[in-house]
Amino acid sequence: MNEYLGKSRFGNRELGKLDVFTNKSPEVTKTVSSRDNFDQAEFDHFRQFLQDACGIALGDNKQYLVSNRIRRLLEEHKLESFSELVRALKLNSHRKLKDQVIDAMTTNETFWFRDIYPYDYLRNTLFPQLMGGNNKMFGAVRIWSAACSTGQEPYSISMIAEEYKRQSMGSLARPVQIVATDLSSIVLEQARRGEYDRLSVLRGLSAERLERYFDQQQENLWRIKPVVRERVEFKAFNLMDTYASLGKFDIVFCRNVLIYFNADLKRQILQKIHASLKPQGILYLGSSEGLAGAADLFEMVRCEPGILYKAI
Repeated sequence: MNEYLGKSRFGNRELGKLDVFTNKSPEVTKTVSSRDNFDQAEFDHFRQFLQDACGIALGDNKQYLVSNRIRRLLEEHKLESFSELVRALKLNSHRKLKDQVIDAMTTNETFWFRDIYPYDYLRNTLFPQLMGGNNKMFGAVRIWSAACSTGQEPYSISMIAEEYKRQSMGSLARPVQIVATDLSSIVLEQARRGEYDRLSVLRGLSAERLERYFDQQQENLWRIKPVVRERVEFKAFNLMDTYASLGKFDIVFCRNVLIYFNADLKRQILQKIHASLKPQGILYLGSSEGLAGAADLFEMVRCEPGILYKAI
């Protein structure tokens, strides 16, 4: 969420500092005050918009967070007050503004090969299982990266597929298709470009993988190579919607997302993920996430130092 105040898209974006105005005219002070202040009814309308749009429930004491994160949007769209923003969102006629608000209120904290073990287990255990024996007769291995943010997770999966391909004498018994989704059209645009600055590529990428899978475009810009990019398809998708259009998957990565939903919504999402998995399909959750009342749908499998879940 994107795909949500988590991937983790909620929680590690640094809050903008409150601007301190000194020696400003009364007109400027009035404008700043009207943009930063809002009453409880307006805040409740904003919270309802966010919950309806992406399932996130803001706490009662989050006015300060909201004020910091939407101030730039008020200025960009020449909205004089938080009230005007709420009215514009209610009209539901400004898609760009809606996307920008969701993106501002969610974070896109992500990096390459997060926690390592999901990727090691994918290369060393799951790919050999899925591509060995009678499984060779089936179609593509389909993997869903839910709440993919700016693309590090699905591209990491694709690199693992490429590494397994090299281990297998340069060929795969079954092609690998990766569907990567996120709620935010803004982060999806960046993910599709596959371009990352120095700070981004240093977060989890080894020097060997950087050299092998990226082309350096400028001193501070690297682009993912086509061999990695070509097996990833990016789509705008809301985890609260129906999953029928996505098809069935062998593996689903839905990591560091569910912890930001209430228990009922977590179970609903897990039920839909279960329905989207093939028999005995695999679900990866974040290291601090659990099954949230859906334990009857999955069997826990230990893959030290972590765990995964197999559909039953």
